[in-house]
This record gives sequence, C-alpha cells and structure tokens, in this order.
Amino acid sequence: MDPERASIHPVPASEPPVSEGLLEQERVAAGTGPAAADRPGDGRKRRLRLRLGAGALVVALGAMGWWLHARHYEDTDDAQVDGNISAVSPRVSGTVKAVRVVDNQRVKAGDVLVELDATDLEVALAEARAAVAQAEAQVSAENPNVPIALTSNLAAVESADADVQAARTELDGAAADVDQAVANDRLAQVELRRAKVLVSGDSIARSELDQRSAAAEVSRATVVAARKRLAGRRAKLDAALAHQREVRQNAPRTVGAREATVEVRRANLELARARLEEARLNLSYARIVAPADGIIGKKSVNVGDRVQPGQQLMALTQTAELWVTANFRETQIESMRIGQPASLRVDALSRDFEGEVESFAGATGSRYSLLPPENASGNYVKVVQRVPVRIRLRAGQPGLERLRPGMSVEPEVRVR
Repeated sequence: MDPERASIHPVPASEPPVSEGLLEQERVAAGTGPAAADRPGDGRKRRLRLRLGAGALVVALGAMGWWLHARHYEDTDDAQVDGNISAVSPRVSGTVKAVRVVDNQRVKAGDVLVELDATDLEVALAEARAAVAQAEAQVSAENPNVPIALTSNLAAVESADADVQAARTELDGAAADVDQAVANDRLAQVELRRAKVLVSGDSIARSELDQRSAAAEVSRATVVAARKRLAGRRAKLDAALAHQREVRQNAPRTVGAREATVEVRRANLELARARLEEARLNLSYARIVAPADGIIGKKSVNVGDRVQPGQQLMALTQTAELWVTANFRETQIESMRIGQPASLRVDALSRDFEGEVESFAGATGSRYSLLPPENASGNYVKVVQRVPVRIRLRAGQPGLERLRPGMSVEPEVRVR
C-alpha cells in the first residue's frame, strides 16, 4: 500500500488488511479519488465535440440543401428594366410657338407636345391650291384637241385619197388621148404617103398633098403633146400617192402628240395635287403630338426656338410595354429555354415580379459594342462572355406601373 494513502486512511491494526481495489472504490464513492477529479473536464470536452459535430452536420445539410436548390436556378445581378424610348422631333422646320409639356409629365398618344408657327405653311398650302387650279385648267383646255386632231386627220386622209383618185382618172384620160393621137397620127401618115403617090401620077392636085402633109405634122405634134400630158398626169398621180402616204403616216403621230400633251397636262395635275396634299400634311405637322403613351423627359425646346426636321426636342419613355434584359454568363444558358419562369427582384421597389424567358440575343453583348473584341490580334485572353436574355414581365401584376427603364434587377430563372 502507498504510504500517502495509508496516512490518509490509516488501517487499524486490529482489522484485517483490505485490498487496494476496495480502497479505490471507497475513495471514488467518497469523491476524494483522482478519477472523481477528472470527470468534469471530460464532460465539457464531450459536449464541445457534440456541438462541433452538430454544427458541421447543420452546415453540411445546409450546403446540400442550397446545392439542391441552386442547381434548379440561374441568376445574375447584371440586369435592368428595358423599354422603348422615342425621340420626339419635328417633321418640318419652323419657329416654336408653344410648348405644352414639361419633364416627367405623363402624356397619351395624340396629345399636343409642341406647336410651331404655321404662317409659312399656310402660304405654301395656298400656293399648292393655286397650282392645282392652274393644272386643271390646262387639262380642260388640252382635252378637246385630241378629237379635233382625229377629225382633222380623217379629213386629210380622205382628201388625199380623193386627190389620188382624181389623179388616176386624169392619167387614164391622158392615156386615152395619147392612144387617140397616135391613131390619128398613123392615119395622117398613111394619107400623106398615099397623097405623095397620087401626086406623082397627077391624080390629085399639089395643094391636096400640102394639106395632107400639114395634117400629118399636126397629128405628130398632137401625139407629142398627148404624151407630155400623160407624163404630167403620171407625175401628178405620184405626187398624190406620196401625199397620201405622208398623211396616213403623220395622222397617228399627230393624234399621239396631242394625246401625249394631254397626258403631260394630267401628270402635272397629279403632281400639283400631290404637292397640295404635302402642303396639307406639312401644315398638320406644325402640331407635334405624342406618338404613344408615356412620360416626357430630356425636354430641350423652348418658345422661340428655330427647329429643323429630325432635331430631337424631347424623349418619350413608353411605359406601357416593359421587359427585363438580363446579361447571363454564357455558361449559365446551357439549360435555359424560352418560356421558363423567372423571378425578378427589383432593387428600387424591394419586391419580386414574375416573368418568363422570351428570347435570346443574336450575339453576345461584346459583339454589339462599339469596339468588338478581335481575338486574332495575337494577345488572346479567354473571357467568359455574357449573352443578353429578354425576360417578359407577366401582365396584371401590381406595381408594374412603377417600373422604369434602367432600374436594376436581379433575375432568377428556373431551368430545371
């Protein structure tokens, strides 16, 4: 037995010796042994280990739950509300007479925004009306010329035909005169030869021979004259035929020229009417109206300003149709499809809206930038690209009227 333990628990001499195991049990029961001194520390360590294990289990379960949840969703903070912003500009030049709106004012389609001085436009309208009246008068004056030309051409053709017929009749008469003169000349020549024979036999007087000789000369001259008249009549017929061909060829051309002149006058009338309509439109453009419902912004026009066509006077934000443009990383759109639901957290309103994927951009955002990347330059660093995704807001949700283009959005798309 240990001397210290013997001193603490002296064993009476009269008692029999006790084993050390029994003494140890007695000390533990009395709370004075070394085992009793170590028990509180061991309990604290055991509780600490239990707490750490429980905490690790909770973290593991939480991580597992987050992973199981997150694998069904894709989200990003690179998103914003988008909408159509129209640039309001005049369609005619003029001086601003009145401005009917201010910044941040809500307007409806057709509301007057700006009025221009219309004096010059009214003068132009009056000139256009006068031009139309003048063109109508020219058409009215030119229209009768076509039937007149038709009648005149018909008369000219008939006259040319009559001249040809008369020339042919005269030619036939001249030909008959030639035949008659030739026959008479033949008879006169026979009579002359007979008279010469008879004179040689003293059967007739010399005077009769002279008469027959003169008659033969006259008949010969008559044949020559008749032939000349025949040639003249033939030339006259040729001239009549040439005139007839000319008249027949020129008649349609004359009518065509008259009809073309009428068409020119009618075209001038149509042009004048078009300019009149243009003048009316320009006069209506003196009142610049809102093209759609929305809110006015960036007003840069005042009374007295001289404005030109295409000059931006103000911007009109069309709040009736808004959507969200979310720039997802290219690695996030693998399982993303059109029609998948999305939850949209708007920072400005601290509330969520519902939507669905509507479409994907035709190229990454960097390709639409002013200076797109050129990967063939030699110094290439791979960068994860972002693809713009259009998310349509579901209609009928409360609070949609408070959305404005440019507001930051955190969309979360359910992909599984």
